[in-house]
Amino acid sequence: MTGETTVRTAVRIHGRSAQREAVRALLDGLRARSGHLVVTGEPGLGRTALLQWAADSFRAGPVLRLGPGEDRGAPTTAGELLITLQKAAGEAPLLVCVDDAHLWDAPARSALSHAAERLHTAGRVALLLSVAGHRAVDPEFARLPVVRLDPLAPSHADALLDEVTDGSTDPAVREHLLAEAEGNPALLLALVRRLTPAELRGLRPLPRPTADAGTLAAVAGSALTCLSGDACDLLLTVAAAVRAADGPDVDTRLVLDALRHLDPASAPTANLLPDVLAGAGDRLRFHSPLLCRAVHATAAPDRRRAAHRALADVLEADGQPLPALLHRSWSLSGPAPVARLADRLAAVAADGTTPASHGLRGTAYARAAELTADAPVRAERYTAAAEQALLAGRPDRARPLLAAARDCAAPAVVRGRAERVRGLAELRDGPVGDAHQSLLLAASLLAEDAPAEAASAALAAADAAWAAGDLSSCLATLSLGPAPVPRDAAGMLGPAAPDAATGADGLPGAVDLAGAVDGAGPGGVPVPTDPPGPRHAADPRQVVAPRHANAPGHATAPGHATVPGHATPGYAAVPSAVLAGGRTGGATPRTDAGARGGPGGTRVCGAVPDPVRDHRVGMRALLEGRLDRAAPSLGQVVERARTDDRPETLLRAASAALLLGNVDAARRAGARALAATRQSGSEALVPQALEYLAYAELRAGRHPQARAHAEEGLRTALRAGQRNTAAHHQAVLALAASIEDEPATVARHVTAALATARRHGLAQAATLAEWAAARADLGRGRPQDAADRLGLLVLPGPGRGHFAVWRLAVPCFVEAAALAGRPEDTHEVLTDFAGWAAFGADPQAAAQLARCHALLAPPDHADDLYRRALARHDEAGGDFERARTALLYGKWLRRRRRPREARGRLGTALAGFDRCGAGVWAAQARAELRALGAAPQGGGAGTLTGLTPQQLRIARHVAEGATNREVALTLAVSTRTVDYHLRKVFAVLGVRSRLELARMVEHADRTRGDRRAGDRM
Repeated sequence: MTGETTVRTAVRIHGRSAQREAVRALLDGLRARSGHLVVTGEPGLGRTALLQWAADSFRAGPVLRLGPGEDRGAPTTAGELLITLQKAAGEAPLLVCVDDAHLWDAPARSALSHAAERLHTAGRVALLLSVAGHRAVDPEFARLPVVRLDPLAPSHADALLDEVTDGSTDPAVREHLLAEAEGNPALLLALVRRLTPAELRGLRPLPRPTADAGTLAAVAGSALTCLSGDACDLLLTVAAAVRAADGPDVDTRLVLDALRHLDPASAPTANLLPDVLAGAGDRLRFHSPLLCRAVHATAAPDRRRAAHRALADVLEADGQPLPALLHRSWSLSGPAPVARLADRLAAVAADGTTPASHGLRGTAYARAAELTADAPVRAERYTAAAEQALLAGRPDRARPLLAAARDCAAPAVVRGRAERVRGLAELRDGPVGDAHQSLLLAASLLAEDAPAEAASAALAAADAAWAAGDLSSCLATLSLGPAPVPRDAAGMLGPAAPDAATGADGLPGAVDLAGAVDGAGPGGVPVPTDPPGPRHAADPRQVVAPRHANAPGHATAPGHATVPGHATPGYAAVPSAVLAGGRTGGATPRTDAGARGGPGGTRVCGAVPDPVRDHRVGMRALLEGRLDRAAPSLGQVVERARTDDRPETLLRAASAALLLGNVDAARRAGARALAATRQSGSEALVPQALEYLAYAELRAGRHPQARAHAEEGLRTALRAGQRNTAAHHQAVLALAASIEDEPATVARHVTAALATARRHGLAQAATLAEWAAARADLGRGRPQDAADRLGLLVLPGPGRGHFAVWRLAVPCFVEAAALAGRPEDTHEVLTDFAGWAAFGADPQAAAQLARCHALLAPPDHADDLYRRALARHDEAGGDFERARTALLYGKWLRRRRRPREARGRLGTALAGFDRCGAGVWAAQARAELRALGAAPQGGGAGTLTGLTPQQLRIARHVAEGATNREVALTLAVSTRTVDYHLRKVFAVLGVRSRLELARMVEHADRTRGDRRAGDRM
């Protein structure tokens, strides 16, 4: 212990929402029945805290705590235990908490297990057990339902740290503590206790290692025990092998061979393993990562070094140089720098022909840095380690490595590479405004010695500005004019005009990062200034209608970007493809480790190819409303990807295709990028590839496919610590669910997306999420609520949505405002949307515009406008948008008393909605058909056959006059569950009131009774 910081007691549980929901369901169920649940997790994750939370939350009856030991005497038979519980419960519900049930002896565990299965005989009893997760679950508890505690998510660990330190922790110290704790709350608190207040505030250096043997052993507690010397050697060898492995498990043969090197006289086997180890096939692993670290840290130093030496010998003989070198370095007896070994480690890590994952290369670079005496080389190696950690999907590991690099004196180019990695980490998991500044600083630091890398950093800075919805910063970063990225002597950012020492972008010594001048594209390819035709388009599908001087796509002068809120040409020319991936596809770290040089073979990244420049030129032209100039540059980015299988090139191509509105090309490039990232082991890029695929499918109207990609993308983003990318996936899931009959799902994804978007300044994700919530309101027949939400997004004002997204929500707003009786609100945005449609990048916009005009037109014009909209839909494709127009047309025809025509349009709408899974909209179409006296085919709208058993029970109780609370008490569920199912019932049956529901249930029962009577006759 080096300090005496007093840690405040945490007053609430952070995270654990799923686990608390499971416990809450157990307690809520006591109204009608008994139940049981097992909570498990490794030491320090909070099993005891969760049981205490359950006990504190339970108000319906007494709480009984049982435990092993003579003084608390657990009954030895199930019958005795049930009698005890029955006496304790009386007439009230009873909660029984059994912490550390794995510590009970076998007869007591057996009694507990059998009692759990017969709790109903003791009254209404909830049995909540906790068992250790660092070992296999005892067979007595294997049949019981289990909820597992996982490590805390970064945001929850961050909140816990803030709570116990009052937010006073230095940012670099915070990153180090969170990385060391690995989501274990008890370990995080132990680390805080170990530090002095001065160390927490960054005023004194941290002890190394921060998580020392004593700290780890204290958190592991009694779990850290060995029965014999042989068992200890086995555990230590597995723990040592894991340090240079690609995952939590290691090769059994490697471990056994190393044990033979340790003791040639032994004959080790993997037949009988200590209970803290698990064997699967030819692999071994610890049940608990914490115990793995504790075993390694608490071993005798000479024995630990011997284990690493034995592993190095085996791996060298096996031809695995990188892990062998790592183990050789850990077998050293002192911390002194070893230049020769450090250089070999760095050189092998940089060798692209050596098979190794990004995580393993990062470990090698970090170890090489620790063994390096020269400060600039040490900084470069720490930076390389951080880049590899980022590529491995571990930004939590990258940040402390960057902090270590910052502590070393280093030239500008090394600091620039470190800032680039930091900016990319923040872009995916942090405030995007901070990411923008870090990437601009990186561009300025790299400009003189690595201009291509500076261009890559600048493009990523534009990506950050795009995500933040900062159009002026995005254009300033992309423009040829002065860029706000000069640095003063202290390395801080500040505005300054370019001078003789700066390049065209205002970067010291920079080359022309855009690579183009007026009238010429990159590489001398002409950029047409006339309206583009087929010969100018990079792909025939990218041809757009000619623009005219008054159209929003009319060109503006270079460098004179328009600003949000002004009806000026450039602003109206934002590509529709932003919905399908509207982020700029900023640069990503290189994945080819062999393309490095520099001191010790540790150059972080090599030259960036032309697609970076082309993407930048095309992006700028597109934002300025020059599709004719954007198409050739972005088209070249798409075209190059046809013969390039590198993940970065394919991701850039997918982004460029989306910006051009070429959804098919985006889907192809995105699918290839996904395959390439998986093949290369670039875990950090997988969520981005899935994001582009999800947006492309969504823009093409393939909502189920978009949902599938976004669900996988969300899982991989959270696993890789990319909360910003996860927020974009949540927004896609909300948009996909908004057309289905899942309001609770929409609300969940919207809430999750907005939580991150507001914290990190993600304007695009926030706009998409708000749009999804409004579209769900509109689908459920609540146009007033939808118009209120959408008005904030699309109407002029400081709260208007993301500059590249809000126009896409205009058709929804016009529909909601028209149905809500507020057509006057639509005039200004509809004029702007007309210019957007004329721009020609969105194939659906022309049809949507005609539909909007039809909604607002007098009766003598509306008919023709609806027909024109449907004709445009036929040209553009897309089931959902066409079905929406057909539904509105059918409603209009029915109200004009043209039932035959209305029936045809509504039937077409219903078929289209069913085809694309738009359940909530299909319910509207069925309700309209039923109003016409038609019998819709399919799901039985208007009948009860489309309801689930639970929905049918709730519908019958409500039809009998019961309130939601009364239904909840009758069915032993929560009122929220009743509310949710009742909304589903209303949507499926197409009813809008309880009275309508009662009539429908009565009619269905009468019809069924008539059928039965007829059958009897």
